[in-house]
Amino acid sequence: MPFAHITGWGMYVPEPILTNDDISKLVDTNDAWIRDRTGIRERHIAREHEFPSTLGVEAALKALAVANLAPTDLDLIICTSSSPEYIFPATACLIQDQIGATKAGAFDLQAACTGFIFATNMAAQAIRSGSIKSALVVGTEVLSRMVNWKDRNTCILFGDGAGAFVLQASDVPGGVISAVMHSDGSGADALSIPGGGTRFPATEATLHEGKHFVQMDGKEVFRFATRVMGRAVVEALESANMKIEDVQCIVPHQANYRIIETAAKYLKLPIDKFVINVERYGNTSTASIPIATVEGLQKGRINTGDKVVFVGFGGGLTWGAMVVEWTGPIPANKKHIYTEQYRLFARLRSLLRRVWRHIEGFFSRKEL
Repeated sequence: MPFAHITGWGMYVPEPILTNDDISKLVDTNDAWIRDRTGIRERHIAREHEFPSTLGVEAALKALAVANLAPTDLDLIICTSSSPEYIFPATACLIQDQIGATKAGAFDLQAACTGFIFATNMAAQAIRSGSIKSALVVGTEVLSRMVNWKDRNTCILFGDGAGAFVLQASDVPGGVISAVMHSDGSGADALSIPGGGTRFPATEATLHEGKHFVQMDGKEVFRFATRVMGRAVVEALESANMKIEDVQCIVPHQANYRIIETAAKYLKLPIDKFVINVERYGNTSTASIPIATVEGLQKGRINTGDKVVFVGFGGGLTWGAMVVEWTGPIPANKKHIYTEQYRLFARLRSLLRRVWRHIEGFFSRKEL
């Protein structure tokens, strides 16, 4: 049975930064109040021409460059987002087209902020089953367009960004060792965007009632998160036959510094065991774990051979954790892959396929 290794990683955040002082001009709040309750100082906000797919493409190409894997070699793309580009088609399909992953199947996975753990586990399971050899997992968010900028309980929290992992099969032990996934739909109303689906389709009334914005019971989510974070880590480690002492680093979902601090106390670990960057990005939902992982690697917090735990929670309610032995790119003798070239080829291919479908449609109508 092959092992599923994380061989590539990438992140992308939009350039515009929104500070707490900026938000204080929109709602009744201030920098000290926000930092005391969340640990957040600033967050990145997507520009008008940036969408979940465009952010995801940037992160994906960086991850593929690290893995030195051509997009045309990908077998599967899973995108997870709490702010998808459309209800359908899947954001994963848009990313597949834009990077030129010509043979990859692509689909979206919806598990809110826990989505990246769930998606990485699904990709790893597919690799271990032998059905695929490589996968791209993308977490991408433009949550700034889903929050009510008059609601100080939610608008202070969220930011935009994307992160991606490449997973590949290898006979060498390591990679994804274990994962646990949980859900409790009885708490679905604690964190949701009610409008836009078939229960509350877009109408003048739903727009007036703000049903298309993030709605959150902050106290309930905080209590839930502090209960499940530490337990999920322990459960994933038990599944891997490991102890907390075996772990070099924990990468948590970056929702709130106080939640991470509570998890550290539960696990009896110093806070410096955790990779934390919530101060500079806010809650980027499904993108937060890969973004924090990339920064952890850049700063030398994660190294080859380290045992790393990812842990997250989110709407659904959902929560989960994953244990990974970090190994990095698979050594190869093939020449260096220039992923930017594939972006250019992908644009041309996409245009040609659109033209060809138009031609096919024309002749099909004549035949009928």
